[in-house]
Amino acid sequence: MTCPASDIRSTARSASAIGSTLAEVFGYAEFRPHQAEIIEHVIAGRDAFVLMPTGGGKSLCYQIPALHRPGVAVVVSPLIALMKDQVDALRANGVAAAVLNSSLSAEESAVVLRDLRAGALDLIYVAPERLVLDGFLGELARVELALFAIDEAHCVSQWGHDFRPEYVRLSVLRERFPDVPMIALTATADEQTRVDVVRQLGLDGARVFVTGFDRPNIHYAAAYKGKPAAQLAEFLRERRGESGIVYALSRKRVEQVAQRLRAEGFAAEAYHAGMDAADRSRVQEDFLGDRIDIVVATVAFGMGIDKPDVRFVVHYDMPKSVEGYYQETGRAGRDGMPAHAFMLWSMQDVVTARGFIDAIEGEEQRRIEAAKLAAMVAYAEALSCRRGALLGYFGEEVEGACGGCDVCDSPPVTYDATVDAQKALSAVYRLGERFGVAYVVDVLRGAATERILASGHDQLSVYGVGGEYSRDEWTSIIRQLVHRGYLRVDVAEYSTLKLPGTARAVLRGEEQVTLARPPAPRPKAAAGRSRREGARAARTLETPEQEELFERLRELRREIAAEQSVPAYVVFADAALADMARRAPRTREEFLAVSGVGAAKLERYGDAFLAAIAGE
Repeated sequence: MTCPASDIRSTARSASAIGSTLAEVFGYAEFRPHQAEIIEHVIAGRDAFVLMPTGGGKSLCYQIPALHRPGVAVVVSPLIALMKDQVDALRANGVAAAVLNSSLSAEESAVVLRDLRAGALDLIYVAPERLVLDGFLGELARVELALFAIDEAHCVSQWGHDFRPEYVRLSVLRERFPDVPMIALTATADEQTRVDVVRQLGLDGARVFVTGFDRPNIHYAAAYKGKPAAQLAEFLRERRGESGIVYALSRKRVEQVAQRLRAEGFAAEAYHAGMDAADRSRVQEDFLGDRIDIVVATVAFGMGIDKPDVRFVVHYDMPKSVEGYYQETGRAGRDGMPAHAFMLWSMQDVVTARGFIDAIEGEEQRRIEAAKLAAMVAYAEALSCRRGALLGYFGEEVEGACGGCDVCDSPPVTYDATVDAQKALSAVYRLGERFGVAYVVDVLRGAATERILASGHDQLSVYGVGGEYSRDEWTSIIRQLVHRGYLRVDVAEYSTLKLPGTARAVLRGEEQVTLARPPAPRPKAAAGRSRREGARAARTLETPEQEELFERLRELRREIAAEQSVPAYVVFADAALADMARRAPRTREEFLAVSGVGAAKLERYGDAFLAAIAGE
């Protein structure tokens, strides 16, 4: 049951400040940076463009104004699952919210429209396709509107990484409802995309709020693929029992990785568009309900997931753009607690991406996509702070080492690699620019393979000149030479290595080459680490007693969520459970002081959780 819109709104209006709404309805003691300023701006009836990192609290920037302004707030969202999750969370807080999309039956849609006409809703979530229909615009013209909120606003721009043609039609809102304030929100938009979004939506006079891109709670790391299955398993063993997403580019890869993880004892399931709708829905609900820990998926999964306690996001293949990578990694740690973003990548990932770019018809779009890929490769190859490389792409500077990435944890050792580069380039030249990386490495190391001996390549002057390095070390050297432009991979000719003009200066000794030495392998984590030990690392609980209480509360949450058919975090997020475990409240007043506990959740869940804390 949700409270009538008028009841919530009267409570909000009687408060001396929006901070009271934050505490009484949403259960938080203080705003995150810039939230209060944005909320007050929108409540005053002004337009806003908000660029705020995932997990920064974008939703409150329109949800609280919806409770302070007369009328209903119309929220445009591109994903059905995300709408449902957000509406479930709002209803759990006592807010009158509804969703109107293709997932509803005719009868359910009729009920929502009846509530809309009666003024019984604070917020209504709709897809862009539904919003721009003449019939629905006519419905909106007959009710009082508090505001329009355009979520994932980068979808409006053709320069954005996730352009959606149906979003372009949203310009009709400014034409039909010029006096209704509009707030457009996104977590990922470079300068060109921002300008285009403002133009497309008619927000020329809007105030732009750029709150920064940094997610300090996320630790960033990347590794070149050596044995990717083993690298992934090692990463996950250290986080056994935590919720996470593993992204892979193809459906086949998704299935293979999920099967391998299950064989390793992980609670993992696959998710991709090739599965039937019922199976996809089951996997998503099991993930939200904490019945499985890991979803292995194509990148579409997660856009509709508002699960705040995702503790890690892994990319098994390198993304095509920094924007996409930033948005996908942003699905970790939305509750502000420690999280990890780990990327595996390879030269073949780059070659495959370049092949897709070469197939694009428009020259300008090819240029844009090539620049985006180059930025992604630069991030992967970073020899200085990885967070700095990521934020620098969006025009934000980081001073010094961030202390939250693998490069800052273990700075790479660079060396004068001119002689090694000359050996590699000479080998490519002597082999007639007709072979790929693996063969060139075998020649450099003096491998006596049947193919090398039959070709007479053991007679070349470069044969065996690199015997002091391992196969992985030479692969790293050649990989770095490719990404620095001293070698080129010819995709059309079976990924053979070619010598561009830049190689001449190195071969003649006219240019020095500095490369990074491959890092020493890390010691393997103990395979027998328990589910509880893996999950404990992220929660900053101080004693075994607190950890035991957290697990009890987590089990109670799982049971309540199953009974109510809602995601587990809708009951309480991990951050709230951890705060309960630390505080161990004994009274309703003490329980209300827990972060994430508002008046509605106190009434709905307080007695059950207080009993669990008391050990009853």
